[in-house]
Amino acid sequence: MLRAYGMKDVGRCRDINQDYIFISETPVGNLPNLFLVADGMGGHKAGDLASEYTVSRIREAVEKSMQNIPLQILKSAFHYANQRLLEKAQESESYMGMGTTLVAVTVVDNTAYVANVGDSRLYKVGKDIQQITTDHSLVEEMVRMGEISREQARNHPEKNIITRAIGVSGQAEPDYFDTNLEPGECLLLCSDGLSNMIEDSQIREILERRVDLKSGAQELVDTANRNGGRDNIAVVLVERDEVIK
Repeated sequence: MLRAYGMKDVGRCRDINQDYIFISETPVGNLPNLFLVADGMGGHKAGDLASEYTVSRIREAVEKSMQNIPLQILKSAFHYANQRLLEKAQESESYMGMGTTLVAVTVVDNTAYVANVGDSRLYKVGKDIQQITTDHSLVEEMVRMGEISREQARNHPEKNIITRAIGVSGQAEPDYFDTNLEPGECLLLCSDGLSNMIEDSQIREILERRVDLKSGAQELVDTANRNGGRDNIAVVLVERDEVIK
């Protein structure tokens, strides 16, 4: 059995929240559950529209899908949402150029199936912390090419430049992952407003001492704000029961 909890916070430096989350512990179409975090980009209104609209189109595509393979369902949904957002952007000049990052996960039995575009992340947290997704960002490419270190990337001035997003081109090009989720382990989906403000090791410490998912999510958000809160913060936590029934 899965438990999940999510929350958003505008942070300390923004006037509007462009992050959007979705949580369903119950089936959505042929998926047994579905969890999403999107971080919108664009003008004053376009960013929050992009993230909410994309999440709605993902849900719509998953609900209608006749496929049974989780990653195939997510792949089709990402492409559908990308096309719909491109079309939406044509409706108003103020929408031009809007887009959103997106990370999605569904847990089937003891396997988490993950898809992502952009730099919203999915971590698996247990005795240690593992970033499952790979950021689609300029600084991540620089790290992979050996041009800068992982530590230098954390505070790089071009850290917010995204190389892939929903709604910016005809092909969304998600990456796909799967990972075992053992009882007691926790999945964390988050926007970069969290991951830029808290070191991975501190995320693990916070979640290790959590009383429940709600308290863990609240402490993550509070810590990100104490550390500066420079962006909107979105957190979704998912865990399995300690005892498999």
